[in-house]
Amino acid sequence: MTVMLGGVKPWSAPAVPSLSDFPVLPAAPADSTVYSTSARGPVSGLLVDGTARLYVCGITPYDATHLGHASTYVTFDVLLRSWIDAGADVVYVQNTTDIDDPLLERAEATGVDWRELADSQIELFFSDMEALRVIPPKHYIGAVESIPDVVEAVEKLLERGAAYTLDNGDVYYRISTEVEPPFGSESHYSREHMLEIFPERGGDPDTPGKEDPLDALLWRAAREGEPQWPGGKLGPGRPGWHIECAVIAGKYAGYPLTVQGGGSDLIFPHHEMGAAHAIALTDTPFADAYMHTGMVAYEGEKMSKSLGNLVLVSNLTAAGTDPMAIRLAILGNHYRSDWEYSDGVLAAAENRLAAWRAAAGCGNSSDPAEVVAEIRRELADDLDTPNALCVIDDWAAARQTEADADENTQAVVAAVDALLGIKL
Repeated sequence: MTVMLGGVKPWSAPAVPSLSDFPVLPAAPADSTVYSTSARGPVSGLLVDGTARLYVCGITPYDATHLGHASTYVTFDVLLRSWIDAGADVVYVQNTTDIDDPLLERAEATGVDWRELADSQIELFFSDMEALRVIPPKHYIGAVESIPDVVEAVEKLLERGAAYTLDNGDVYYRISTEVEPPFGSESHYSREHMLEIFPERGGDPDTPGKEDPLDALLWRAAREGEPQWPGGKLGPGRPGWHIECAVIAGKYAGYPLTVQGGGSDLIFPHHEMGAAHAIALTDTPFADAYMHTGMVAYEGEKMSKSLGNLVLVSNLTAAGTDPMAIRLAILGNHYRSDWEYSDGVLAAAENRLAAWRAAAGCGNSSDPAEVVAEIRRELADDLDTPNALCVIDDWAAARQTEADADENTQAVVAAVDALLGIKL
């Protein structure tokens, strides 16, 4: 079966206040610090030329958005808002893996055409992102849409000796390819640990004919009954997972990325392989920093589709939960930390939101310039959202109920929206 190519328009953007419209507020800091997995520590100076290139790995659309997904996209939304506030010119790119084994397996299990399943889950993801007031990427690119570019890249890797073809036509990347920085520099995982988690995260170490168990699939040759696309010299087939992101990031954002982002479960193999593919293609570093969000648990286990212990954003909002409370529940945890969702976490976020909204309607004894400057300082320190929320808690506690909201209150309310995405 041959499938036509297509494009996807991202969700609608929320209105974001410009804090420069409030003379009482100070200018935003020109730089910030983030923790990079590859550096194993903080890095700064990322906005040195006033531009930024952000790539965040998107969903595989075979199920609805759960809080683990939402936590990642809200985190990088705050990073994006911070960069915009600093005056940076940001190119934000996100993919959607709209062809992959998990999608095909779910479609077969449910008796739904895989294209219909992907379209429905992408649409639901968009509605969740709109509800959470996440700023959409400039480019939202599907794996299917990028296939011609992937074919070109895989052919180039073969020409460079960085890839090889099995007897069945499948093409694999050689992790022994000499690149700089070398393979393993992003995750810093030992080979033993890589071998342990590779099969758990989409790898196929036991495939016959591979030169190294860790070599990664670049192009899957056509199989009967599976979707396939023209592959030029590769023959018909479909792309591997990691090469998809490497190609999309390079074409739409450009190397080196300022930040490559995603969940911590993508550190290896996905981000390690994507970086290696990109460097082998271009002799250019893939990213200046790699930022990874912690995992979200529920009832004692990591929230995952395989376990079925999902708390879906759409279910929460359908039950009447304010999306801003969901966003606050996420931001109450530092993005690099694993955390566990519970009804109590959501209730605390709802109470916090109510207190902030009460303060938004009153005068306040706090100096708005100091409040906003402190919020910015916390966000500039590796997106310390928990401490930023505490700054706003203190502001809310200083409300003057006998006085109506004035320009000082409005300035802080605008900052809470612009920097944290919380509409009061």
